[in-house]
Amino acid sequence: MKHLVKFSGIAIALLIVFTACQKQETNESNVEGIYEGTLTVLQTKDKEGAAESKPATTEISIIGKNEIQVHCYSDGFDTTFVLNYYNHNNIAYVCYSGDDFEEIYGHMLDDSHMGGVMNNMHNNGETEWMRHMNGQHDNSDEHFGEFDMHRQSFSYIFRMNPDDHSDDLHFQGVKQ
Repeated sequence: MKHLVKFSGIAIALLIVFTACQKQETNESNVEGIYEGTLTVLQTKDKEGAAESKPATTEISIIGKNEIQVHCYSDGFDTTFVLNYYNHNNIAYVCYSGDDFEEIYGHMLDDSHMGGVMNNMHNNGETEWMRHMNGQHDNSDEHFGEFDMHRQSFSYIFRMNPDDHSDDLHFQGVKQ
């Protein structure tokens, strides 16, 4: 009888741990989906001083471990590209991948850049994002987007010209 009670207690504890890990995975990496929102020209204002914006849609597809395809389109704008994403508590930040990473930051992204959902916390509570920033970036390196898991939103700044920010576009949308 003692062994049965002990075994049952261990089984229940393992079930709780397994369920908690699955729940964490679902909540923290649920970036895939369609986001409806606006595409705004950051530097251009209308007569009333408001930034010019138009309806836009962004479709996010997971295509690999911590890798997404972003397809954003609106009237007169349509682009598709690949980004990496990194969990940091209730936010998933995005960063360039491959040749785009090297072109923007001046060095290649090394193989240690990927975390993993089950591996979300590293040494001393370090998140995937913290690990990425510490291993791949200088403090002055700029990033252009994020997912807010609480608000179920995605925000991204499209740099149309790296040397002139006057035509930057900002997408802000909510998951449908």
